Parts: sequence; C-alpha cells; structure tokens
Amino acid sequence: MTEPRILQVPPEDAQSYDCLALGEVMLRLDPGEGRIRRANAFNVWEGGGEYNVVQGLSQCFNRRTAIVSALVDNEVGRLIEGLIRRSGVDSRWIHWQPHDGLGQAARNGLYFMERGFGERGAAAVMDRGHTAIAQLQASDIDWSALFSTARPRWFHVGGVMAGLSELSHAVVAAAMQAARAQGAVVSYDLNYRASLWQSRGGRAAAKAANAELIQYADVLFGVESLPRPVDSLDEAVFGDALQQMQQQFPHLRQVVSTMRVVKDASHNDWSGICLSGGQLYSARPRLGLSILDRVGGGDAFAGGYIHAMLAGMEIPQALDIATAHGALVMTTPGDNSMLAKADVLACAQGDDAAARR
Repeated sequence: MTEPRILQVPPEDAQSYDCLALGEVMLRLDPGEGRIRRANAFNVWEGGGEYNVVQGLSQCFNRRTAIVSALVDNEVGRLIEGLIRRSGVDSRWIHWQPHDGLGQAARNGLYFMERGFGERGAAAVMDRGHTAIAQLQASDIDWSALFSTARPRWFHVGGVMAGLSELSHAVVAAAMQAARAQGAVVSYDLNYRASLWQSRGGRAAAKAANAELIQYADVLFGVESLPRPVDSLDEAVFGDALQQMQQQFPHLRQVVSTMRVVKDASHNDWSGICLSGGQLYSARPRLGLSILDRVGGGDAFAGGYIHAMLAGMEIPQALDIATAHGALVMTTPGDNSMLAKADVLACAQGDDAAARR
C-alpha cells in the first residue's frame, strides 16, 4: 500500500481566504421546544452541511471564509444572505437566479427541524426540491477564475452538495479539481442525507458518487460504515473503519471522523479520531454529553479541526478543539456556532461548566 502523504497546509496570506466552501444554504424553521405539527411560530436560522463549517470558522475562530452557493433573488434569498453575512462569511460568490414570482423555475431551500428530547428523537422535514443550487451546472461558474481570485488555503465540500441533483456531482468535481490546481487543501465530508437519495438509489448510489469525488480530496471526514454496531466509543472499531477508508483511497493524507454513540436524544457519548501517516489519534472521550440540538455538531467538529490544521497545530490538539467545538455547538439551538474562541479552547483543555462571573 502506498504510504499516505503528510498534510501540508499553505501558509497564511492576508490576500487569501482561509477556507472556501461549496454548498446549499437553506432557511431553517425551528419550533423551539415544541413539535412542527403544533407550532404557532418558528425561529429562523441559516444552515447547510458545508456552509456550517465555514460559518463556525468565521464566527468562532475569526477565520476569513466564503461560501459558493446559489439562491433565488427574492426576500427569502436576501434573508438567507443577510444571515450568512452576519456570521462574517463572504457572500460574494453566491450565484443569484431571478425570481419568477411563483418559484416554478427555482426556489430557495427550507427545512423544518424539531430538536427531540430524551426518548423522542430529532426530526426534520425537508422542503428543498428544485432549488437554485440544485440546478447549478458546472459551466455556470468559471472555477479557475474563482479560485485564482479567492486563493483559499483550504476548500471544503461534501456529500450533501454532491447529492442535491443529477447536476451536482459535476459541479463538485469541477470545484474540487480547480481547488487542487490552485494549491488548496481539499476536504470532503461523507455526510449522507437519505432524503436526497431515496429516489436515486439510496445509500449505494451515494457511496458510488462519493468514491468518484474522494479521488480529488486530501482530507476525508467520516466513514462509509462501521464494521459492526457500536454501543461504546471503541477506538478499535472506529479505527478499523478509518483503516478501511485509507486502504480504499490510499492517496488520502488524513481520514478524520467523529465518534458518537447515541444514548438518547439528549445524551450522547462523543469523541473524535484521525488516521494520518499510518498512525491513529483520538480525542478525550466525553461520556453522557448533554445535547440541546444535535444538528451541526459534526460540521462544527470539522470546522474546529480545519481551524487547528490552518493554525499548524498537532493532530491530538486539533482533535481536542474539534470535539470541544462540536460538543458546545450541540448545547445551543440552530445549526450554527454561537461560540467564542476562548470558550472552545477552555473546553478543549478540560474546563468545567461552572458559571463565569
């Protein structure tokens, strides 16, 4: 087997973005502690698998980030744009599609999310069909010019974006190839959304699509499957899964994954693990972690890890920051990071939850 290369991150440059992501940004409608079917009002946030990563990098870690996406130019689209900009993520590469008055040509994605509690699991209702970004074609964007201008040190995309439509695979491939040509580190998250694939071959089709795109990645977040069901944070089991991914894709420089065991909707065992250069690293486990809203925890993990890699940290420290960021994001509502960098670093170092006055 070819020895995996060690990850080399481009140096910091005031003229470059730290991280650029490609993905759909939706409007999340949240009924709070209640149920969608009985709601009288909803809170709104922006969210999306790839977007959440750069949102956390910008909001929490003060990184210079941008999102490549597409929205319909109406009041909902401009609301989403405003939420993006509030977190400090650059929105200049949003591809705007005209509104036809009804949303027949294209629309903005919505999703309704109830958090779950105890024995009642979280539940989502997706309303993202025929969205502007699902109709985006690879030729709609001059990827070479975009990456020559942005010059990101890191580019992030994943299985959510790749699964939006039959067109999306080519969009992701074109972006990943352009990012590599520009010299960015390229990461890909295996995020699987059953709702995106249920009419197009399910998990098997998603796995085949991922396999074609992983060839352009340096860092992979996630594993396709675990060798056996797990009821504990067994490093050997998760490590075997990472080894299988490395063997299947020997060019990868790092394979990184959360480790999660769901006790109930409000309590998870939580940690992180990385395979790099043939060596396995793992974070300090957090047993019985209390969960308010689990959505975005994995994205926050990825964001924390990318921040640490951009900062030149060693892998064990990166995993501690990643797991701390993910854990804290799951204590707040919505997909996004509302955290201060100091809080994440303190949590990573083992500080308790005592009130700070």
